[in-house]
Amino acid sequence: MATEKPSVLIIGGLGYIGRFLARYLHENDLASEIRLVDKVLPQLAWLPPEFEEACSSERFIQADASKEQALARIFDRADGKQWDYVFNCGGETRYSQEDEVYKVRSLGLSLAVGREAAKRKVKCFVELSTGMVYKSNSAPSKEGDKLKPWSKIAVFKLQAEEELAKIDGLNLVIVRLPHVYGPYASQWVATALCMARVYQALGEEMKFLWTKDLRTNTVHIDDVTRALWAVAAWYDAGKANWDEKNMGSVPTFNAVDKGVTTQGAVANIIGEVFGIQTGFQGSLLSNLARLNMDSVVDDVNDDVLGPWADLLSDAGITRPGPLTPFMEKELLKDTDLSMDGSRLETVVGFKYEKPVITKELLEEVIESYKRMKWWP
Repeated sequence: MATEKPSVLIIGGLGYIGRFLARYLHENDLASEIRLVDKVLPQLAWLPPEFEEACSSERFIQADASKEQALARIFDRADGKQWDYVFNCGGETRYSQEDEVYKVRSLGLSLAVGREAAKRKVKCFVELSTGMVYKSNSAPSKEGDKLKPWSKIAVFKLQAEEELAKIDGLNLVIVRLPHVYGPYASQWVATALCMARVYQALGEEMKFLWTKDLRTNTVHIDDVTRALWAVAAWYDAGKANWDEKNMGSVPTFNAVDKGVTTQGAVANIIGEVFGIQTGFQGSLLSNLARLNMDSVVDDVNDDVLGPWADLLSDAGITRPGPLTPFMEKELLKDTDLSMDGSRLETVVGFKYEKPVITKELLEEVIESYKRMKWWP
């Protein structure tokens, strides 16, 4: 008799990673049942047409999973059974919010669903975290390396990791991610592409702060969804090759491509795609900028937001999507996002299908924006 496929609950199921995970499971028929939970209604989530089946209303529950009173509705199933795998793809993903926002929407959410998953003896609970928890270092950080979070998101994600690890009976796996890019992405890569579009229109050089060597490691969304599923299945099957004595009691994995993406690599690709000059301010000017980062960021945003609005207007885009060239101060730090993803390969046997960011993959991102009529 074939073993039954696992049932899957995705918290933050309409977010960027959640929707792609749902679609991956749906298209490959990997789960016996999928439920998506999100605060946002599907109609307001900018869902492209190819997600409509995977993220259909029968699978969807609108709820705030950080709220205690919502947990029964989120976790209870008609047949009285418990979910096999729970993926926490939820939490606050915007930068530069007040601490309280991350405390409630990220840390609070993780602990609420983590405790509930432990209580219900869920077979595997996968918590998504960030590579920004590591101490900035151009050498790639491995999972056991020094931690010193350098963004607010990372401060509260690390707290969530530590608190979840203390929950008795929680079958926890942590997956730390770099910058995730791919079709319909609205963060990091999107900001850079929108800025490049503005500089292209203005006929100006696009200059980055710091140097070409600053590490901005990446992973493609398709590899993220495959990795999340791979670690859950690996955990459920008995955690082969996990050496608790040397690796720690909570399986933790970096999911990062093999391209060692730097600011220079991204600038080169953007230059090719848009036919613009790109360059770097270098250390001297950048260190001057560091002393007055607020006004530097304001100046950059003043320079690009007006022309971006004009581009949208000229293209007849009246209902702009989630894209903006607005630059977040937290992402302009000279901190390296540099990770080593080899443990996922050696322990779980995972293989990256998109091991390096390329011109073709970035062009695919822009094509996805055009399909959604987001791109001027």
